[in-house]
Parts: sequence; C-alpha cells; structure tokens
Amino acid sequence: MPAPDDLVAAAPAGPDTMTPTVSVIVPVHNTRRYLDRSLGSVFAQTLDQRRIEVIAVDDGSTDGSAEWLAEQARRHPNLTVLHQEASGGAGKPRNAGLDRATGDYVFFLDSDDRLGPEALLRLTRMAEKCGSDVVYGRIVGADGRAAPVELRTTSEKVSVFDSPVYWSLAAYKLFRRSFLEEHRLRFVEGRLLAEDLPFGISALLRAGTVSVLADHDCYYLHGRDDNSNASRQDMDWCEYLAYIGTVLDGLAAEVPPGEQRDTLMVRHFHGEILMPFGAAYLARDAAGRQRMAAAARPLVARHLTDRVLAALPPRLRLRAHCLRAGLDDELTAVVRADTAQEPDRPHIDGDGRVYARYPYFRDPQHALPDACYDLTDRVVLRQRLIRRRWAGGVLHLRGTATLPWLGGDTVEIVLHRSGATHRVPAHYADGAWQAAVDPATAADGGPLSGGIWGLKIAVTAHGTEGADGPAFRREAWLVPEDDTEEECVPRIVGRGPAGPAVAALFLSRPHGHLHLDLDPDGVRRPLGGDLRGAADCTRSGRATLTARLTLPGCPVDAELRLILYDATRTVPLRTTVERGAADHYTVRSLLRSGPPGTWRVALRVTAGPLCRELPVRTAGGPADGRTPLTLTVPGAGSLARQLRRRRG
Repeated sequence: MPAPDDLVAAAPAGPDTMTPTVSVIVPVHNTRRYLDRSLGSVFAQTLDQRRIEVIAVDDGSTDGSAEWLAEQARRHPNLTVLHQEASGGAGKPRNAGLDRATGDYVFFLDSDDRLGPEALLRLTRMAEKCGSDVVYGRIVGADGRAAPVELRTTSEKVSVFDSPVYWSLAAYKLFRRSFLEEHRLRFVEGRLLAEDLPFGISALLRAGTVSVLADHDCYYLHGRDDNSNASRQDMDWCEYLAYIGTVLDGLAAEVPPGEQRDTLMVRHFHGEILMPFGAAYLARDAAGRQRMAAAARPLVARHLTDRVLAALPPRLRLRAHCLRAGLDDELTAVVRADTAQEPDRPHIDGDGRVYARYPYFRDPQHALPDACYDLTDRVVLRQRLIRRRWAGGVLHLRGTATLPWLGGDTVEIVLHRSGATHRVPAHYADGAWQAAVDPATAADGGPLSGGIWGLKIAVTAHGTEGADGPAFRREAWLVPEDDTEEECVPRIVGRGPAGPAVAALFLSRPHGHLHLDLDPDGVRRPLGGDLRGAADCTRSGRATLTARLTLPGCPVDAELRLILYDATRTVPLRTTVERGAADHYTVRSLLRSGPPGTWRVALRVTAGPLCRELPVRTAGGPADGRTPLTLTVPGAGSLARQLRRRRG
C-alpha cells in the first residue's frame, strides 16, 4: 500500500482531533532500561499525538520504572499511567489497559520493544480502509531475536488457513476495540509464557477481516542483553504443557477435524508442544525428562494426526513419533543430536530421496520408520544471481547456490525452450559460482539456435559415496537481485558459423525469471533504441545528416550506412562512422544533391547475414522520442529559382 509523501500531513485533523484513534497499551515490569526506546517510539509516531492514547500499566516494578513513567506523564498529556501489584505476567496489565482504553483501535506494545515511526498511521489507515478487525504489521527481529514470521505481501484480507499470520499469535498487532469488546477477548492472567495464546487464537478465528501490512517495518522485536525475555526463561514445563493442552482442546472444539484444523496444529507442534524438547529437556535428569515426555503424550495422542506428522520437519517429526511411541531413550538421542555443532551429512538413496542422519536411521534394533527421517521435499535450492554482464558477446553470470544440509558439488546453467535443453557448466567453489554463456558454443559446443531461452540454475549434490554414488539435483529459475536494465539492452552477438543475432536479456512478469531472447533477424527487440539524429540544410540544397546511437556488440567489420527512404524508394548515402567508447557511435553523411522529395532517414546495420534498418528519430524532439527524422530535397526547378534570386 503506497504511503503519501507527507505522512504527518496525512494524519486526521479537524474538530475531533481529541478523540483517540488508537490506544497503545504497554505493560511494564522492571524494564526501566528499555522504556526510553519503547515509549519514545510511541511519542515519535507520525500519527498526530492527539490521536494516540498511551496507557502504561506498571505491574509492580521495583527498578524505577514507576517513577520514570510518572515523569513522562507530566510531559505527555496523552500518557496515562496505571499501577498494580506484580501479577506474574503481561496478561493482567494488558487487561487493565484494555478496560481503560477509549481508542477506536488498540495496539499492544511490549515495554522492551519499539514501533517503527510510521507504524500507527499506516496500520490504522489500513484498518479504516479495509474494515479490519486485526491488522498485522511487518515484524523485524533485533538484538539477536528473530521475528516469528516473515510477512512479505501486503494484503487487505487473508485467511488464517493459507497465510502465515497464524504463526504469530503474540499480542503486538492492531485490533479494533469494538471487536474485542463484542467477543469479550481478554488475556490469561498470571502466566509468564503463552498468556496471549488463547487471545490470539480467538481473535483470528472470530475476525471478519484480517489484514497484513508488509511493506513497512512496523514492530521491532528486541532481545534483552541479559536474556530475561519471558520466552527464554526456564519453568515448570510439565505444568506448561498441561496448560497448552487446555488451549488446544479449546481450539479443537472450534475447528472441526480435518485439513484446516491440522494446518493450525502444525503451528502449535512447532511453537508450543515440541518447543520444550530442546535445551530445557536435556538439562533435566532422566526422571525429569520422563516427566516432561509423559506430560506431552496426551497432547500428541489428541492432536498428532498423520497429516500433522508429515508436515513437520524431520527434527520435530522424530520427536513427535518418539513421544507417541513411548521411545524415551530415542527421544533423548534425537534431541542431543540437534545440539551437535556439525550435523552429519544427509543420506541420499538411489531413487534420489534424502534422509536426515539422525540417530537410529535404519538401525535394525530400533523401529523408527524412514518417513520420520525423510527431508526430500524440504531441500529447496537456495540461490542468488548477484551479477550478469556481457563481455565480448559472452554472457557472464555470477552468484551463490547451495542445497540445505547437502551443500553442492556441481552447478550448471540450464537453457531451455520448446523441448530443447542445453547445459553450460559453471565453476563452483565454497558456495559461489560463475558461468560464461557463449551463444556460439552454448548448444553442447555448437551455436545456440534462435528463440527465447529460459535460464535456470541446477545444483547437484552427491552422497557419501561420491560421484559414483546416488545424487540429488534441484533446479530453480535465475532471478536477478536488482532490476537494472543496462544488461537488457539489445545487442549483437556472434554465433560462429550460424551468423550473428540480436540478443536481449529480459525478465518475465510477474515472477522476474531471467530469459535470453536470441533473434537472428533482429525483429523482436530492435537495436538502436536511442538512435537520434539531426539534418542541417543550406540554401543550395546541401545537407549534413548526423546521428548517434549505442550499438552494443557491433562487430568491427559491420557496415553502418545512413539511408533515405519513402514509400517506394531507398537511397543509400556515403557515410562516415566514428566509434567511441562504451559502444557509442556517431554517423554522418554529406548530401550535395539527390532525388527531390521528402525523405525519412534510417541507419542500415549490416553484420554478415544480419541486416536491419533502424529509423532515426529527431534529436531534442518530444519526450516520447517517436518523431521520425525527415529531410526535404528540393527539385531542380526550385533550385534554379533559388540561384536566380541570388544573382538578381
């Protein structure tokens, strides 16, 4: 969604400016060191401060936060400070702020995070435009903390079942306050972790419209330098899992069994059920680990369907299977393997399937199925096309590429069109590659035929047996990182015995895939797009024609000749050519006499069998550059009259 040039000027104004558009609720508990950053980001919003109601709820702080808030309230009339006894979590202070809020919308800001300066204006504008009950702004991780979800596409309305929004159920987003009151949505109180889970689930399932604002950094999620974020604390994980069980039972009561419920459950197995089975699990003794596994098994029994299991990555799929099958020792081994500095290279089968080498893979003493280790569908080629340029008629490409967990052994550039496929080997080392695509040799040593060729990259990784063993291969379209058009200008390239052709790179729409248009006739993408010229005429009928253009790749033996033409005739002119730097050319013709009439001017370019006549446009003409350059040659009678007038 485009933003206006002046965001401050776009803020609402008028007689109702004292009515809050949005209430920002900030729970505070011993976060004095972060309050300047957090509350400061609210006071720096481009939305008029008279439209922002700030409610900070001090939850029994003992570090000077209450005193700082009191001082800020004296400076900022839109800040209200509430005080209460420490409640053990953010739920109760958020509820207190929500009960006090009067804005049309509510935004929950954690006191150690911050807002982007335009966040509230953009979020409320989208909510008003779309009638949204919930608006997600793009979340940015900071100070070592990752964003829970990457929001890439701005959307006026999304579904929780086919968009990433359900993967972020935390409170930091914009809600329509009347929607929250209608459904009496409040946070669980007295919990340090996952207190916002039931709130977020209920809001998304009940919202009429959920919108996403992904083209602006709205919320900065900060890690604390003392690791005191609630999500990083150790706790009674058995009690926590029991609580998660009640939350997910509530979800199951609202969403019928089937694909949609399973889609949501995949997120909860990632985020809540299997999350404790990492460092926190390994930190306990054998009895403690058994208790954690016993606490998780009822959740697995109730909510782990085969569809959910298949959707999990192997590291979590194995945990879930071990929990369901009661394999405590195997579970511990899998979790320990995840803490290894260098995981073992995956196994590649002869049929091209890839399996993670977690403990007990194909161990006859342990009944762990291959399906739990299978990561074939998760190996997606990660690649970047960093540079593309022409040099001497050869297309040079450079980038990076790797297959997750496998790395890569060979890289090829794949050219394909209409059933024809050619492969150009690339030099590959340490994840970086470079390749040279020569139209004279790209077709397996021969010239590349004319047509439109798609360009892909293919990466092959071999198993532990090396090149003689099974291999895994993935292909992906080449997509440039930048949209520069410099290398997309049509140019002449040689093709050996096949003769020259006009070559042009272009990006397909809307995906931006790189293509090469190789045209022996030079018709589809004409040369000389910047060809401009002028004609200087004298009274005697003499004329000097001058034209300039850029002609990349023009062979040194090519002929450039200015011509005059009309509907029936073509007159070649004697032409001088000046070759400048960077493929710039200047061509001139001196016309002392010629056939009378009004002529258009063109430049004929001849390079072997390739011959194209490029129309010359007027220099300094209209911005569209479409006005043809014309030259009028007077007739003999007109010339005689001119001479008599001069003598008389």
